[in-house]
Amino acid sequence: MVSVTSHFSANERIDSAGIKAWLQAVSKERSQAEIERLSKACDIGLSGEESESGKGDQDSALKRAISVADILFRLGLDGETLVAAVLHNLLQREQIDPETLERSFGPGVGRMMRDIARIGSLSLINDQKQPDSQTKHTEYLRRMLLSIADDIRVVLIVLAERLYEMRGLKGQPPEVQRMVAKETEDVYAPLANRLGIWQIKWELEDLCLRYQHNDEYMDIARRLDGKRADREAFIAAVMDRLKQEFARLGIQAAISGRPKHIYSIWKKMKRKGLNFDQIFDLRALRVLVDSVAECYTVLGVIHGAWRHIPGEFDDYIATPKANLYRSIHTAVIGPDEKPVEIQIRTHEMHEHAELGVAAHWRYKEAGKQDADFERRIQLMRNWLDLKDDSSVSEDFVETLKSELEAKNVYVLTPHGRVIELPLGSTAVDFAYAIHTDVGHRCRGARVDGRIVPLTQPLESGKTVEILTAKEGAPSRDWLSPHLGYTKTSRARNRIRHWFKQQAYEEHLDAGRVGLEREVARLGVSKPDLEKAANRFNFKKPDDLLAAIGRGEISPVQVAGMGAERRQPEIEVETDALPMQRRPRKRAAKGSGDVVVEGVVDLLTHMARCCKPVPNDDIVGFITRGRGVSVHRSDCGTLKNLQEQDRARLVEVAWAEQLAEAIYPVDIRVVASDRKGLLRDVSSILTNEEVDVIGVSTQSNRKTDQANMRFTVEVVSMRQLSRILEKISQLPDVLEVHRLI
Repeated sequence: MVSVTSHFSANERIDSAGIKAWLQAVSKERSQAEIERLSKACDIGLSGEESESGKGDQDSALKRAISVADILFRLGLDGETLVAAVLHNLLQREQIDPETLERSFGPGVGRMMRDIARIGSLSLINDQKQPDSQTKHTEYLRRMLLSIADDIRVVLIVLAERLYEMRGLKGQPPEVQRMVAKETEDVYAPLANRLGIWQIKWELEDLCLRYQHNDEYMDIARRLDGKRADREAFIAAVMDRLKQEFARLGIQAAISGRPKHIYSIWKKMKRKGLNFDQIFDLRALRVLVDSVAECYTVLGVIHGAWRHIPGEFDDYIATPKANLYRSIHTAVIGPDEKPVEIQIRTHEMHEHAELGVAAHWRYKEAGKQDADFERRIQLMRNWLDLKDDSSVSEDFVETLKSELEAKNVYVLTPHGRVIELPLGSTAVDFAYAIHTDVGHRCRGARVDGRIVPLTQPLESGKTVEILTAKEGAPSRDWLSPHLGYTKTSRARNRIRHWFKQQAYEEHLDAGRVGLEREVARLGVSKPDLEKAANRFNFKKPDDLLAAIGRGEISPVQVAGMGAERRQPEIEVETDALPMQRRPRKRAAKGSGDVVVEGVVDLLTHMARCCKPVPNDDIVGFITRGRGVSVHRSDCGTLKNLQEQDRARLVEVAWAEQLAEAIYPVDIRVVASDRKGLLRDVSSILTNEEVDVIGVSTQSNRKTDQANMRFTVEVVSMRQLSRILEKISQLPDVLEVHRLI
């Protein structure tokens, strides 16, 4: 068992001599390179300490930093973690520039210090008094701390910081002691428990009990016969006796033991309604063997060596618990007539008990299970297990750390309440998570005091404030997946429900305007509304238009159907990956994107005069020597054909492969001329991963307007609509549409 007892006394003030002595102790177990970096960090801290001298700060930043680093050293953490622990306290006191530290000590240290600063700025006290709300709040706080810290070492630094703070509570007012102890018991000790950092967990819990229930703590402490060190020595003697017995019988067994700490004794007495004299696991051992048969052999050895305590035997191997926990529990009167509890199980049973559904912290905390959170806990424990294994490559450990990315974000309300949302959620999602009415009236958001766009994804640990109107309504744009206002189904369902409640005529008018605008902007033929209504299972066209007005159906879906057909492969595009690129082929190569009625494998190409894209109503024209050129049905070139050439028109249709094709489209942008306009439009096209194959711009000095034409390659009507919508939102843009 590793001790985390402090190298420094409570009243000791750290100076250069104290630091030198500590570094000498660390150097016995660390490389010269680590010691040099750590010494450099300590020198920076010492210079900052001297600049703060005379201010009466007994608990100086340097003392705190070195003490926390000492705790982490005793836990076996690497040199980079120790450096971050020393330096981040100096950042909090603004004694040194963070960029300077990162240049000197590397990006790893810089990232850890930034994450620690974010965690340190959180308010972890909930203003709600309901027990259920408090339980949920503290569970979300634990998850938020882990989601902020992509590097497990940050969590360990935070836990070591909290341990140092708890050790120094003795001189604080009672109300401060109780408040900090309660927060530690709710948030930090359970985190240490889940991560398997028992040394910190036990000490934190004992200190929490001491400052919240001092009389009960002192009563149990007096009843314990001997100091903890004496109990540890007693357990070591029992382990030696068992090792000798197992060696004589040829049993390969792993034996571990620990004295039960005061908080755990108190908790068990409360949970089971027991007196102190009824607690028989004040000293406990665990024996791990390879097979079930050896479990019972070990049981016989133990009962043969010491007298069994009646009523203190449970065989969970023969009769497993409901969560499939399996083990043998027994208690005996050991040496010096002192009771000892012993658990016997196989290695497989132990792994299930520690990491599976029977894991200790699950039934101790009885909290709601979350697959992603448990995945991150498991990865962090794996990292802790592997960090000292020299046979494990650095690449493997880095890969393990990269998988720690959370799938949820945890943000705070201005009152300190934690809200859990899926990764990528926005302020609009946050507003609807608070209350439906807040979502409807949302008009803006502040994150950590700064105004941010409503489409900006939220980050864990940030405080979000929603700016609302006295009366308001949601925007239909919030339902458009490609605009990125909402991520959660809760928000979208609330918005749709609001629009459903509005007058049918308003929806009908809004849907008609929205469809006409989309048809004009995309430059497509107006769809047959009767056929479109049947395709979407509506009784009449007006119901379809009302559904568009309510936001249930995107106008792009209907506008893209053309005169008589709808291509589901093009219209279906997942909300989760609207920007994902797929393998493509160019439509102009005649690769089978268009099928000529009644003819197989005939060469086709897209006409340059009208540039049709999927869902356009199209017709083919048989050329001389170049196969069939595909035109839009309303193409001006076809309207001017001579009578004798009209016999060369053939029926064509879009092929099934069109989901993988790309098509050239002309876009016209009219805007008030300004510096940076072309750059802004190009930036949108670049972000959409759209290839630009032609650009033409003209500026009219008399009207001060710019007329721009872009030829771009798109894969679908939906992508084209998204591009047009984003360009239209740029400052000074007056008009944007597809050229026919």
